[in-house]
This record gives sequence, structure tokens and C-alpha cells, in this order.
Amino acid sequence: MDAWRSFLRAHAKVTRCLEAELLSEQRLSLGAYDVLAELAAAPEHCLRMAELAEAVLLSRSGVTRLVDRLERAGLVTRERVDGDGRGVVARLTQAGAARLGTASRTHLAGVVRHFVELLDGQELQTLGALSQRVADAQP
Repeated sequence: MDAWRSFLRAHAKVTRCLEAELLSEQRLSLGAYDVLAELAAAPEHCLRMAELAEAVLLSRSGVTRLVDRLERAGLVTRERVDGDGRGVVARLTQAGAARLGTASRTHLAGVVRHFVELLDGQELQTLGALSQRVADAQP
């Protein structure tokens, strides 16, 4: 339980720092950054809403509200999927890609400062392997 609690505290501390820096310097939440980053990495810069929710670890309703805000800001669009009356994708706009590029500098500097610099190479490799094992485990 000590390892579990330490993991939770470390995750909370790092994500709070990253969130605060993104909000302060970029006026962008960590959740919004994650959505833009996932769309940027996706083929054709779009994902079905359910896929996006899974990728950013939000509920479908949570990702819908977040995409609503990003759409109002002109950073993403929502489009119907041809041949699928219920299918909707979120697509990164050029403005969203530009905003992500700017915000990435803040975010990546924070990841280095609050995470990477605190561990040596072997520790990062071990933590990565252990985290991947847990992430890949069947529920």
C-alpha cells in the first residue's frame, strides 16, 4: 500500500504542476492539451469521440464537454462519419495544431523539470517498463 500511495501522490503532484503551468502560461488545461495532442498524433488528425475519450482517460460525457469548449475556441471541429449516422469524429484544426505547438514547449519543459530530471536513466527505464506492464494487464 505504501508504493500505491506514493504512486498516487507523485502522479497528483506532477499533474497539478503541469496543469498550473499550462493554465498560467498558455491558458490551456492539461485535459485540453491531452485532447489536442491525441488528435495531432491520430491518422488524419481525427478520432471518434469514444476513441478520444479512451485515449485521454475521460468519460464520454467528459470528453464531449471538453471538445465543446475546444470547438468554441476554434481548436477542433466535430464532423459526422460518412455512412454512420451516429458516428462523430473530433478533428484538430490548424489553429489547434498551432496552439498545441506553442503549449508543447511549456508542457514538455514541465515534464522534464517535474519528472525526468528527478530520475536517472535506469530509473526512467525501469519505471517505464513497470508502468507499461500495469497498463497492459487485463482488467
